[in-house]
Amino acid sequence: MRKLREVLRLRYELKLGYQQIGRSCAIGVSTVHKYLKRAEASGVTWPLPKDWDEARLEAALFPRPEPAAVEEPSARTLPDLAAIHEELQKNKHVTLQLLWEEYRQANPEGYRYSRFCYLYQRWRSKLDVVLRQEHKAGEKMFVDWAGATIPIYARHTGHAWQASLFVATLGASSYTWAEATRDQQMEAWLKAHVHAFEHFQGIPELAVPDNCKTGVSKAHRYDPDLNPTYYNFAQHCGFAIVPARPRKPRDKAKVESAVQVAQRWIVAALRHHKFFALEDLNVAIRELLGTLNHRPFRKKDGTRASVWEAIDKPALKPLPREPFDMSEWCRARVNIDYHVAFDANFYSVPYHLVHEVVEVRSTPTTVEILHKGSRVASHLRSRERNKAVTIHEHRPKSHREHLEWSPRGWCAGPKPSARTRRDYSNGSWQTSRIRNRAIAVAWASFDWPGSIRPSASRRPRSVHCSPAHAVTKTSNQS
Repeated sequence: MRKLREVLRLRYELKLGYQQIGRSCAIGVSTVHKYLKRAEASGVTWPLPKDWDEARLEAALFPRPEPAAVEEPSARTLPDLAAIHEELQKNKHVTLQLLWEEYRQANPEGYRYSRFCYLYQRWRSKLDVVLRQEHKAGEKMFVDWAGATIPIYARHTGHAWQASLFVATLGASSYTWAEATRDQQMEAWLKAHVHAFEHFQGIPELAVPDNCKTGVSKAHRYDPDLNPTYYNFAQHCGFAIVPARPRKPRDKAKVESAVQVAQRWIVAALRHHKFFALEDLNVAIRELLGTLNHRPFRKKDGTRASVWEAIDKPALKPLPREPFDMSEWCRARVNIDYHVAFDANFYSVPYHLVHEVVEVRSTPTTVEILHKGSRVASHLRSRERNKAVTIHEHRPKSHREHLEWSPRGWCAGPKPSARTRRDYSNGSWQTSRIRNRAIAVAWASFDWPGSIRPSASRRPRSVHCSPAHAVTKTSNQS
């Protein structure tokens, strides 16, 4: 900024020389001479009128030349920059080269390609203005996964798997937490949040995550669907979730910067180290993290740790007294066998919910199934695979009677009704054959009194089966 007012004051009020004025205003002697000559030529005297500001004084000493009547040659037509921008936004395959060629076809004397691109870029640079965010103490915590990963090697085989890096930072102080996790699933996501809160020694009012599936079930610009487990975790800890808008990284610029810093000062610093356990990696990360948080700022006083101690820490809410129950939520549809597939196993629900969409809430020990907010089933979680976990009361009556029936009970007790026999015979013809053989074996092995043992002709006939695969009745043999 020109120091016009100060140069005039020092010259006409304090009667200083050119060299003294130059040293006082940190400008050259030639510049002082130019300012005073222009003031003399413009008739500007000291003191200045009260209504003159710096802009008015600069306009008097450095008047702008009058613009030409026509800025551009009349033969050249200025392109419609707004229409060009709209075309680029509507179709991703449209390029400036194509639009310029169309422009030249309509205006053969128009601008060349380089000038065409310059005019558009200059016009576009004025559209995207950035809001400078002001962060209050203890208000926001920004969280995200870093793009870089760190390899962890198996001791015996030497094979490596990539550990993810979770990064969280507070808005006001930029106080940062970083942690390596085995994956980016819900359990690792929530545990990393808990460790970040313990590191910050408090809980902020808001958490601003990206649109990852562990945070947001369905992304939306204005009304995103939060992950139910993450939402319950937020309710338990007492903070709100405000996800960043899709494809708007400036909404979480704090954590974007923190991720970049963590990748440069942590991931890059560990590039020559070889880790065989996740715990060893996190120990090394915490050492570098302490150095990072105590590194002085470049453009302001203090460090991340000192600003957190003075501003953020007193404003954070206390940690919850009880730990959060690590439960996961998902949706599933009930199959025709009144079971829900979850975690490679099958869990039963009441049979009248067939084809209905239910919610599955799982913990390390239990699996709960809810329909329209009401719990309809609860099971112990099975760690096996392809196992059906069934509650007997969830079956319909006919299925329960079918499972309770036995060949010996058929022979000893009263025979079921015709309708029940029809229910029993609803299976395939192979099932009917197996049942008939079981009846014959039970009949032969039953401990009959010697005087009333029936003959072979009185053995029970085969039950009804599919007409296409009917079983031949037992022939009478003497």
